[in-house]
Amino acid sequence: MVIDKVAWIHVVDGKVLSTRSRGKDVYYLPGGKRELGESDTATLAREVLEELTVRIDPTTARHIGTFEAQAHGHPDGVVVRMTCYTADFEGSLAPASEIAEIVWLTGSDRDSVPPVDQLIFTHLQDQGLLDG
Repeated sequence: MVIDKVAWIHVVDGKVLSTRSRGKDVYYLPGGKRELGESDTATLAREVLEELTVRIDPTTARHIGTFEAQAHGHPDGVVVRMTCYTADFEGSLAPASEIAEIVWLTGSDRDSVPPVDQLIFTHLQDQGLLDG
């Protein structure tokens, strides 16, 4: 089984924006599951607006990679496929919906994120974008 998700990668000064949902003990990159027939950029814009109250500009979305790993909190063999984009946005970041907290993480925080996010952190570090 594969869980299909889209994530927003927003890096500022060597730190990547992450979120913690209510009742969760790990941080996740902003984004989520696509709805039936929804494009990557539509999913990205909808999820980021719901979670962080900002509007993604889909015309600026740039694919930076697709990553797969064991899904956190799921039985062995359940994989999450995370398609990641950078994109410009308008508005002020604020936690909304199920999001309890917004944080800025570096590579040294990799033990605080699920396996697929750890792969993304490594990719960002290899690109010289993420500190730690």
